[in-house]
Order: sequence, then C-alpha cells, then structure tokens
Amino acid sequence: MAIHPMAFVEPGAEIHEEAQIGPFCRIGPQVRVGPGSILENNVTVLGNTTVGEGNHFFPGAVIGACPQDITYQGEESGLIIGDYNTFREGVTVNTGTRKGDGYTVIGSHNLIMACCHIAHDCILQNHIVMANGVLLGGHVLVQDFVVFGGLAAVHHFVTIGTMSFVGGMTRVVKDCPPYMTVEGNPAKVWFVNTLGCKRHGLTDESVSSLKEAHRIIFRTDGTWSSAFKELESNGDLTREIQNLIRFLKEVEQGKQGRAREALRKDLA
Repeated sequence: MAIHPMAFVEPGAEIHEEAQIGPFCRIGPQVRVGPGSILENNVTVLGNTTVGEGNHFFPGAVIGACPQDITYQGEESGLIIGDYNTFREGVTVNTGTRKGDGYTVIGSHNLIMACCHIAHDCILQNHIVMANGVLLGGHVLVQDFVVFGGLAAVHHFVTIGTMSFVGGMTRVVKDCPPYMTVEGNPAKVWFVNTLGCKRHGLTDESVSSLKEAHRIIFRTDGTWSSAFKELESNGDLTREIQNLIRFLKEVEQGKQGRAREALRKDLA
C-alpha cells in the first residue's frame, strides 16, 4: 500500500494494499478502493463508494459526493465503480437517490475525460468514451461502446444505445438509438456510426443492413410501426436490427421520447 503521508484517509476506509493514494487526497470512512487503483494528488472520494481494480483518478476529481437533487435528504446512497476506468481532471460523479435504486453504477474500461459530470442514479456500462465537459443528468443509461464528443449534454432519464456516437455540443433530450450517429440541438439521427460499429466487431454485412434499416426507419415518411413491419417482412433480421427495433419499441412505450421516463418516481 502506498498512501502519501499528506493524504487524509478517514478511519473505516478500506484501501487495498496494492492501491496508491497521492498527496492531498481525501478518502471518506465508507470508501473501498480496490487493487491497483491510483489516486493522483487532490482526489476526493466520499460516500458509500466502492472502487474496483485498476482505476486511475487524476487531480481534482470528486467521486461519490451526495446527489445534486433538491429532494435528497441525506438518506443512504452509494456509488459502484468497476475496473480499469480512467477519470481525468475535474470529473465529478454523484451517488444515487431513493428515486432510483439508491446507486450510481459505472462499469469497466471507461474513459471519462476532464470536467465531465455523471449525476445521481446514472448507469454506465463498459468501454464508453466521454470527451471533455460531457454532462449526464440523473438516471441516464449509457450502454456499451458509446462515444461522446465534447460538451454534449444529456437530459435526465435518457438512454444512449450501444455503439452510438453523440456529436460534440449535442443537446440530447430523447433516447439515442443504438449504432447511430446523433448530433444537433436538439439531437437528430443522421446516419449509422459505421466506424464505431466496425471497430467493435460488426461485419460489413451487418453495417449494410443497419444502413438499410436507418433508411427505412428514419428517412421515410411512414411511422416506426410501419417501418418495423417492412423490415420484418424482408426476412431474417440480424441481431443488430432486432436490437434496434426492440430499443425503439421501448422508446414508444416510454414518455417524451425516453423509455426510462416510465421509471420516474415523483417523490416530494
């Protein structure tokens, strides 16, 4: 264990013997830090926060502070962070609330660049890249292999589908379909995220089928329901097309273009 003598680790904190804690860090009494995780100088980790293996926190990150929610009244909540994530300078991540499941959850192998904010009750899966200054409102779900351009801002309860790309400075108020590129204010689906899809193992045939699905769903004047029927009538659907259709059907069942909006708990 390498804890700098000028770090402040409160009694009760559990620091693995292979973790490194730099100078001027503050570690709260409910914090658990896993093996190989590195906290550079001036990192603050608070609350009921569990940090897994091999994470790297750069100076000025504030992890596990209480939710920025006016209904939060000090009840127990937490933050769970998986393995091999990078949190660059000035990143802030809040714990959950009783309006969610009580926890904010971050998976593994994510790159969170400087000055990003991850609000209460967010769920981030794996292999996500958030460029500088991205802001996630509460209860946002980000699926695997999503990439955000800098300064994108995401409305609470939005879902960002797998392998999608959210352009820089995009205002996201509705769910972003998987495999697509969205940009604008508000966000608009423009085309298939071909580079991201191929980078993560989709074949040329799968990408071509997604492009045809994009044309039918987003570039014609018909309803989504009619587009789904046309796609289904074309024969066997690839796994990606099935996932896209399922995602969009869930959006239709939600509210205001957000599937997770149906999970909202209106607590005083």
